[in-house]
Amino acid sequence: MTTTIRARVPLRLGLAGGGTDLSPYCDRFGGAVLNTTIDRYAYAFIAPSSDGRLHFVAPDLDIAESFPLDLAAVAEARLSLHAGVARRMALLYADGKLAPLTVTSYVEAPAGSGLGSSSALVVALVEAFRTYYNAPLGLYDVAHLAFEIERIDLGLAGGKQDQYAATFGGINYIEFHAGDRVIVNPLRVSPSAAHELETSMVICFTGVSRRSEAIIIEQQRGIGAPDGDALESLHQLKSDAIEMKDALLRGQIPRMAAILNRSWAAKQRTAAGISTGLIAELHKVAFANGAIGGKVSGAGGGGFMMFIVPPDRRVQVIRALTEAGADADGVRFVTAGAESWTVDIDAPQGRTGV
Repeated sequence: MTTTIRARVPLRLGLAGGGTDLSPYCDRFGGAVLNTTIDRYAYAFIAPSSDGRLHFVAPDLDIAESFPLDLAAVAEARLSLHAGVARRMALLYADGKLAPLTVTSYVEAPAGSGLGSSSALVVALVEAFRTYYNAPLGLYDVAHLAFEIERIDLGLAGGKQDQYAATFGGINYIEFHAGDRVIVNPLRVSPSAAHELETSMVICFTGVSRRSEAIIIEQQRGIGAPDGDALESLHQLKSDAIEMKDALLRGQIPRMAAILNRSWAAKQRTAAGISTGLIAELHKVAFANGAIGGKVSGAGGGGFMMFIVPPDRRVQVIRALTEAGADADGVRFVTAGAESWTVDIDAPQGRTGV
C-alpha cells in the first residue's frame, strides 16, 4: 500500500486593486486588493517513486520529466515551478537532499488565465510538500514561501496577492506594506450580498493565454515616473479597492459595477497591451446584452474577463459571449483555501511514463 499526498488550492478573481500589490508601489505607498476565490483549483499530488528518481508530471501540459536526486539537475526542469518548490523545500527541511518522488499537478485553467493559476499551483505544491515534510508552516508562512519561490528563487515577475488569496481562500481585503508585511482581512460579507454578487457574475475565457511579465515590468517602470499616468492610475486602483470593499459589505452590487468600470479604465492607463481588439469586442458584446460592469481579471492582454450582470440578464450575456467565440459561464465562490490530505492506494505506483 502506498500513501499519496494530495493538495488543492482555489483560483481567484481580482475584484479591485490589482497592480497595487506590485513592488515598488506597495513598498512606497502601501497596496490594497479585494479578491475572492472561486470553484476552479490547482492540484498537486506527491507519491513515492519506485526507481529512485524524482519525477515531475503535468498531464494538462503534456509534460513528464525524470531526474536523478541532484539539485543542479532538477534546476534544468521545464516544469520550473515544480523544481523550484522541490528544491526550496528540500533545502529547508531535508538538508538539501531530494527524495525519490513523483510530483503530479494539474490546473483547472490555462496558464496565463488571469485567475492566479501559476501562483495557485506554487501554493498547492508548497502545501503538498508541507504535509510530506510535516513542516511547521502556518497560512502566512505558506503564502510567503510560495511568493519567495516564484518571485525571488525563480525570478518570475508579478505581485503578491495571488499567493495569499490561494492560501487563505474566501473573500479577502488584503493590504501590502513595506518589508513584505501583508495583512489578510477576511470579510464578513452577508450571505445575501455574497449570493447576489455570485448570481450577478459572469466570467469568460478570451481563448488567449497571455504572458503577464511584459505588462508587469512596464507597470513597475511607470511607478518610477512621479508625474506619469501609471502611478496616478495605481493610486486610483487602490482607492477603488477600498470603495469596493465598502460597497460589497453593504451589498451594493450596482455600485460595485460602477467601481469595476472605473478600475478598468484606470488599469488600461498603467501599461500598454492590457486591452486588445478581442477584449474590447467581448466587452462591447457583454454590455450590449445587459452587463453593467466589466474588466479583465489579472494583468490583462488576454485570459479571463469578468462581468457584473443583472441576474435576470445573466443567461443572455453568457449566450452572447459564447456566440462571439468566448467560453463564458457563471462562477461560484468558495471559502476554503489551501487544503491537503493523504490517501492510501493499494495499486503500486509504477513508472510515470518518463
